[in-house]
Amino acid sequence: MEMSSIAVAEGCLAGAHDGTMSFPQVVGALAGAGFESYAVDFRRNTTIWYRPDGESLLRDTPLTPGDVAAAFDAAGVAAAVRAAQAGGPDYSYQGFCDSVRACGCAGYLVSFPGRRVVYHGRTAETHVEHFPS
Repeated sequence: MEMSSIAVAEGCLAGAHDGTMSFPQVVGALAGAGFESYAVDFRRNTTIWYRPDGESLLRDTPLTPGDVAAAFDAAGVAAAVRAAQAGGPDYSYQGFCDSVRACGCAGYLVSFPGRRVVYHGRTAETHVEHFPS
């Protein structure tokens, strides 16, 4: 993988965590660098980015570790997404991650061509959010 693509992925990871990049900015930058999706795993504290040719890049995430609740609460995940989309003054990516983990979200997959995010629980329950138009 080209160093420039690695730098974009790492920059997006840092930008999400330090609040300097919004979700739409992250998606735009990653898609522009040739990635087609990425996945966040809350149980391993990792993010992996995927390219259409099968290449991938794995990095540890700078999240504060926390347990993933046993029961998946899709309505709670949806509420956390709405709060993140509202972007209030108290919003942080860490806070969003804490909220969805408390709702039983073990991780999520973002698909750029599919224009959606699939949140999943420990027993494979899912909640799908489509990108806003």
